[in-house]
Amino acid sequence: MKKIQMKQHNNQTTNASNGYATASGEIDYGFRNDYMFRAIFQTNETALKGLVCSLLHLKPESVKSIKILNPIELGRAYDDKEFILDLAILLNDNTYINLELQTIDLHDWPERSLSYLCRSFDQLNKGQAYIDAKPVIHIGILNYTLFKDAPEFYAKYELQNVKNQLTYTGKFALHVLDLTQIDKATAEDKHYAIDKWATLFKATTWEELHMITKNDKAMTEASKTLYEMNADQTIRDMCYFREHAIIEENYRNDLIKRQQAELAEKDSELAEKDSKIAEKDSELAKKDSELTAKDHIIANLMAQLQAKDNE
Repeated sequence: MKKIQMKQHNNQTTNASNGYATASGEIDYGFRNDYMFRAIFQTNETALKGLVCSLLHLKPESVKSIKILNPIELGRAYDDKEFILDLAILLNDNTYINLELQTIDLHDWPERSLSYLCRSFDQLNKGQAYIDAKPVIHIGILNYTLFKDAPEFYAKYELQNVKNQLTYTGKFALHVLDLTQIDKATAEDKHYAIDKWATLFKATTWEELHMITKNDKAMTEASKTLYEMNADQTIRDMCYFREHAIIEENYRNDLIKRQQAELAEKDSELAEKDSKIAEKDSELAKKDSELTAKDHIIANLMAQLQAKDNE
């Protein structure tokens, strides 16, 4: 990988001595940086609990315990293959939750999320009864619209009978939060402040965060941790590398799309030429058929003349 210039810590906006309350200006690394997102919600239990309660429509007092099952060592370098994007969470020792932020559309989210969901559901130990399987929920926070023909702010999917919508099991669910469709938030979404969390994740300045987090402890905790992480050069370096990796991935995806479009265009041109050749072949075959028919007529006439001459 080519050498890249690190984005250095801006003392005017994120100097730890000034504190979150006085931070101003643009946020260098916000919630939509997947490394920053993971670092914040792995580190701050209050923030994680508040987010999960909103997304699952739970009262905070109903959450007795919340555990991260796959913590990463913050500041350690990970390559793309081993970097763990999702947060695996055990809620009240009963429900498994996969929480993941995805900022670019790799066109594989349904398959990816389903894979995570199935792996989480397959957690029975030898000898355990199937009925003991814990409920699992995969929550994807996307910075793009999954289904362009049916945009939705916060969608929930379960296994159901296609005829009568009878739920097959309540232990298997997929949720998708679309950060680009906040204007489509329902009254229920707003009641549980899911729209506020989405707005928080999209914020680009400290002033926005101050406005959004007023009177909300969990969001304030998340924002304070964001501030602290922005003051840590090791975390900043990892965030930068993640941003750079996403830029490269976007470039590769765009390049592949362009190449696929060019190939499709060439295939279309070849198909058109093949069609014209087939059309000409058809015309030639028709003419050959007509000539053959004429040859038969001439041959018959010649035979008749020969017969008369023989008389």
